[in-house]
Amino acid sequence: MAGRIRVGIGGWVFEPWRGTFYPEGLRQKDELAYVGTHLTATEINATYYSTQKPATFAGWAKAVPDGFQFAVKASRFCTNRRVLAEGGESIAKFVNQGIAELGDRLGPILWQFMPTKRFDPDDFDAFLKLLPGSVGGLPLRHVLEVRHESFDDPAFLAMARDAGAAVVLADHDEYPALHGHDVGFSYARLMRTREEEPTGYDAQAITGWADMARDRAKAGDAYIFFISGAKVRNPAAAQATIAALA
Repeated sequence: MAGRIRVGIGGWVFEPWRGTFYPEGLRQKDELAYVGTHLTATEINATYYSTQKPATFAGWAKAVPDGFQFAVKASRFCTNRRVLAEGGESIAKFVNQGIAELGDRLGPILWQFMPTKRFDPDDFDAFLKLLPGSVGGLPLRHVLEVRHESFDDPAFLAMARDAGAAVVLADHDEYPALHGHDVGFSYARLMRTREEEPTGYDAQAITGWADMARDRAKAGDAYIFFISGAKVRNPAAAQATIAALA
Protein backbone atom coordinates (compact mmCIF):
# COMPACT_ATOMS: atom_id res chain seq x y z
CA MET A 1 0.00 0.00 0.00
CA ALA A 2 1.39 3.40 -0.95
CA GLY A 3 2.42 5.56 1.95
CA ARG A 4 2.56 9.26 2.70
CA ILE A 5 5.68 11.36 2.10
CA ARG A 6 6.67 13.77 4.86
CA VAL A 7 9.52 16.25 4.51
CA GLY A 8 11.04 18.27 7.32
CA ILE A 9 13.98 19.56 9.29
CA GLY A 10 15.68 19.04 12.65
CA GLY A 11 13.93 20.93 15.44
CA TRP A 12 12.38 24.37 15.06
CA VAL A 13 14.43 26.68 17.32
CA PHE A 14 17.44 28.03 15.41
CA GLU A 15 18.25 31.74 15.52
CA PRO A 16 19.55 32.03 11.90
CA TRP A 17 16.14 30.85 10.63
CA ARG A 18 14.65 34.12 11.97
CA GLY A 19 14.39 36.38 8.96
CA THR A 20 15.44 33.65 6.50
CA PHE A 21 12.70 31.05 7.07
CA TYR A 22 10.63 32.66 9.81
CA PRO A 23 9.21 36.11 8.97
CA GLU A 24 10.70 39.07 10.81
CA GLY A 25 8.81 39.69 14.03
CA LEU A 26 7.33 36.20 14.37
CA ARG A 27 7.14 35.34 18.07
CA GLN A 28 9.37 32.44 19.10
CA LYS A 29 6.36 30.65 20.61
CA ASP A 30 4.74 30.69 17.16
CA GLU A 31 7.69 29.15 15.31
CA LEU A 32 6.53 25.55 15.64
CA ALA A 33 3.09 26.48 14.26
CA TYR A 34 4.84 28.14 11.32
CA VAL A 35 6.82 24.94 10.68
CA GLY A 36 3.54 23.05 10.84
CA THR A 37 1.97 25.11 8.08
CA HIS A 38 5.02 25.13 5.75
CA LEU A 39 6.54 21.65 6.22
CA THR A 40 5.07 18.23 6.93
CA ALA A 41 7.39 16.88 9.67
CA THR A 42 10.17 17.78 12.05
CA GLU A 43 12.52 15.93 14.37
CA ILE A 44 12.31 16.67 18.09
CA ASN A 45 15.89 17.16 19.30
CA ALA A 46 15.14 18.12 22.92
CA THR A 47 14.29 14.51 23.82
CA TYR A 48 17.85 13.45 22.93
CA TYR A 49 19.26 15.66 25.70
CA SER A 50 16.64 15.55 28.45
CA THR A 51 13.27 14.21 29.57
CA GLN A 52 10.21 16.32 28.68
CA LYS A 53 6.86 16.66 30.44
CA PRO A 54 3.67 15.06 29.02
CA ALA A 55 2.11 18.55 28.82
CA THR A 56 5.00 19.66 26.60
CA PHE A 57 4.28 16.91 24.08
CA ALA A 58 0.57 17.74 24.20
CA GLY A 59 1.35 21.38 23.49
CA TRP A 60 3.56 20.49 20.53
CA ALA A 61 0.81 18.27 19.12
CA LYS A 62 -1.74 21.11 19.39
CA ALA A 63 0.57 23.55 17.57
CA VAL A 64 0.63 21.64 14.28
CA PRO A 65 -2.13 20.68 11.79
CA ASP A 66 -3.59 17.26 11.04
CA GLY A 67 -1.19 15.11 9.04
CA PHE A 68 1.98 16.72 10.42
CA GLN A 69 4.24 14.35 12.35
CA PHE A 70 7.14 14.55 14.78
CA ALA A 71 10.02 12.12 14.64
CA VAL A 72 11.25 11.79 18.23
CA LYS A 73 14.98 11.46 18.81
CA ALA A 74 15.60 8.90 21.55
CA SER A 75 17.58 9.82 24.64
CA ARG A 76 21.37 9.64 24.33
CA PHE A 77 21.34 7.66 27.59
CA CYS A 78 19.80 4.78 25.62
CA THR A 79 22.30 4.73 22.77
CA ASN A 80 25.56 6.29 23.98
CA ARG A 81 26.58 3.39 26.16
CA ARG A 82 29.22 0.70 25.92
CA VAL A 83 26.76 -2.16 26.46
CA LEU A 84 23.48 -1.47 24.67
CA ALA A 85 21.82 -4.50 26.25
CA GLU A 86 21.99 -2.71 29.62
CA GLY A 87 19.83 0.19 28.39
CA GLY A 88 16.43 -1.23 29.30
CA GLU A 89 15.77 1.18 32.17
CA SER A 90 16.75 4.22 30.06
CA ILE A 91 14.59 3.01 27.16
CA ALA A 92 11.58 2.59 29.44
CA LYS A 93 12.11 6.06 30.93
CA PHE A 94 12.35 7.61 27.47
CA VAL A 95 9.29 5.85 26.03
CA ASN A 96 7.13 6.55 29.07
CA GLN A 97 7.95 10.25 29.51
CA GLY A 98 4.79 11.29 27.65
CA ILE A 99 5.43 10.82 23.93
CA ALA A 100 1.99 9.19 23.66
CA GLU A 101 0.57 12.71 24.11
CA LEU A 102 1.59 13.37 20.50
CA GLY A 103 -1.20 11.03 19.39
CA ASP A 104 -1.49 10.78 15.62
CA ARG A 105 1.28 13.39 15.33
CA LEU A 106 3.78 10.78 16.55
CA GLY A 107 6.13 9.65 13.79
CA PRO A 108 9.07 7.25 14.11
CA ILE A 109 11.44 7.05 17.07
CA LEU A 110 15.00 7.80 15.92
CA TRP A 111 17.71 5.83 17.72
CA GLN A 112 20.98 7.59 16.87
CA PHE A 113 24.36 5.99 17.59
CA MET A 114 27.76 7.62 17.87
CA PRO A 115 30.10 7.41 14.83
CA THR A 116 32.49 5.40 17.01
CA LYS A 117 29.88 2.74 17.89
CA ARG A 118 30.75 -0.50 16.09
CA PHE A 119 28.41 -3.34 15.17
CA ASP A 120 28.42 -6.00 17.88
CA PRO A 121 25.82 -8.53 16.67
CA ASP A 122 24.94 -10.04 20.05
CA ASP A 123 24.71 -6.72 21.86
CA PHE A 124 22.75 -5.03 19.09
CA ASP A 125 20.32 -7.92 18.87
CA ALA A 126 19.75 -7.64 22.63
CA PHE A 127 19.16 -3.89 22.25
CA LEU A 128 16.56 -4.39 19.51
CA LYS A 129 14.68 -6.80 21.75
CA LEU A 130 14.31 -4.00 24.32
CA LEU A 131 12.42 -1.68 21.94
CA PRO A 132 8.69 -1.69 22.77
CA GLY A 133 6.05 -2.14 20.09
CA SER A 134 3.65 0.43 21.55
CA VAL A 135 3.10 3.00 24.29
CA GLY A 136 -0.24 4.15 25.63
CA GLY A 137 -2.03 2.20 22.93
CA LEU A 138 -0.03 3.88 20.14
CA PRO A 139 2.08 1.63 17.89
CA LEU A 140 5.73 2.63 17.78
CA ARG A 141 7.94 2.61 14.70
CA HIS A 142 11.68 2.49 15.25
CA VAL A 143 14.46 3.73 12.97
CA LEU A 144 18.18 3.17 13.51
CA GLU A 145 20.85 5.72 12.62
CA VAL A 146 24.18 3.91 12.72
CA ARG A 147 27.28 5.78 11.63
CA HIS A 148 30.16 3.29 11.71
CA GLU A 149 31.18 1.40 8.59
CA SER A 150 31.01 -1.92 10.46
CA PHE A 151 27.21 -1.70 10.16
CA ASP A 152 27.51 -2.03 6.38
CA ASP A 153 26.88 -5.72 6.93
CA PRO A 154 24.05 -7.96 5.66
CA ALA A 155 23.77 -9.39 9.18
CA PHE A 156 22.91 -5.97 10.62
CA LEU A 157 20.42 -5.17 7.86
CA ALA A 158 18.69 -8.53 8.33
CA MET A 159 18.62 -8.02 12.10
CA ALA A 160 16.96 -4.60 11.70
CA ARG A 161 14.44 -6.03 9.22
CA ASP A 162 13.54 -8.89 11.54
CA ALA A 163 12.98 -6.37 14.36
CA GLY A 164 10.75 -4.27 12.08
CA ALA A 165 13.14 -1.32 12.35
CA ALA A 166 14.00 0.97 9.46
CA VAL A 167 17.61 1.99 8.80
CA VAL A 168 18.43 5.64 8.14
CA LEU A 169 19.70 6.40 4.67
CA ALA A 170 22.29 9.12 5.33
CA ASP A 171 23.62 11.54 2.75
CA HIS A 172 26.86 12.48 4.48
CA ASP A 173 30.55 12.73 3.63
CA GLU A 174 31.64 10.20 6.27
CA TYR A 175 28.70 8.03 7.32
CA PRO A 176 27.79 4.95 5.28
CA ALA A 177 24.75 5.27 3.02
CA LEU A 178 22.84 2.18 4.13
CA HIS A 179 19.77 0.93 2.32
CA GLY A 180 17.71 -1.02 4.83
CA HIS A 181 15.16 -3.67 3.99
CA ASP A 182 11.49 -2.84 3.44
CA VAL A 183 9.77 -2.69 6.85
CA GLY A 184 6.74 -0.66 5.75
CA PHE A 185 8.29 2.81 6.11
CA SER A 186 11.57 4.54 5.31
CA TYR A 187 13.66 7.39 6.68
CA ALA A 188 16.38 9.54 5.11
CA ARG A 189 18.58 12.20 6.72
CA LEU A 190 20.17 14.49 4.16
CA MET A 191 23.18 16.33 5.57
CA ARG A 192 25.01 17.97 2.69
CA THR A 193 23.17 21.25 2.21
CA ARG A 194 25.47 24.11 1.13
CA GLU A 195 25.07 27.74 2.15
CA GLU A 196 25.89 29.12 -1.30
CA GLU A 197 22.95 27.14 -2.74
CA PRO A 198 19.65 28.97 -1.94
CA THR A 199 17.79 25.65 -1.61
CA GLY A 200 20.67 23.85 0.12
CA TYR A 201 20.93 21.22 -2.61
CA ASP A 202 20.81 22.22 -6.28
CA ALA A 203 17.65 21.72 -8.34
CA GLN A 204 18.84 18.44 -9.84
CA ALA A 205 19.55 16.98 -6.40
CA ILE A 206 16.19 18.18 -5.04
CA THR A 207 14.44 16.47 -7.96
CA GLY A 208 16.43 13.32 -7.20
CA TRP A 209 15.37 13.32 -3.53
CA ALA A 210 11.75 13.84 -4.54
CA ASP A 211 11.97 10.92 -6.98
CA MET A 212 13.53 8.75 -4.27
CA ALA A 213 10.72 9.67 -1.87
CA ARG A 214 8.07 8.75 -4.44
CA ASP A 215 9.77 5.41 -5.02
CA ARG A 216 10.08 4.68 -1.31
CA ALA A 217 6.47 5.67 -0.68
CA LYS A 218 5.34 2.74 -2.82
CA ALA A 219 6.26 0.54 0.16
CA GLY A 220 4.89 2.78 2.93
CA ASP A 221 5.38 6.14 4.62
CA ALA A 222 8.58 7.91 3.54
CA TYR A 223 10.26 10.47 5.78
CA ILE A 224 12.94 12.89 4.56
CA PHE A 225 14.73 15.30 6.88
CA PHE A 226 17.29 17.95 5.96
CA ILE A 227 19.69 17.99 8.89
CA SER A 228 22.95 19.79 9.77
CA GLY A 229 25.08 20.68 6.73
CA ALA A 230 24.35 24.37 6.05
CA LYS A 231 21.55 24.36 8.62
CA VAL A 232 20.32 27.82 7.65
CA ARG A 233 19.33 26.36 4.23
CA ASN A 234 17.52 23.28 5.49
CA PRO A 235 13.99 24.76 5.59
CA ALA A 236 14.43 25.98 2.01
CA ALA A 237 15.62 22.52 0.97
CA ALA A 238 12.57 20.93 2.60
CA GLN A 239 10.19 23.43 0.97
CA ALA A 240 11.82 22.91 -2.44
CA THR A 241 11.39 19.14 -2.07
CA ILE A 242 7.73 19.53 -1.10
CA ALA A 243 7.25 21.74 -4.18
CA ALA A 244 9.00 19.15 -6.38
CA LEU A 245 6.68 16.45 -5.02
CA ALA A 246 3.65 18.58 -5.85
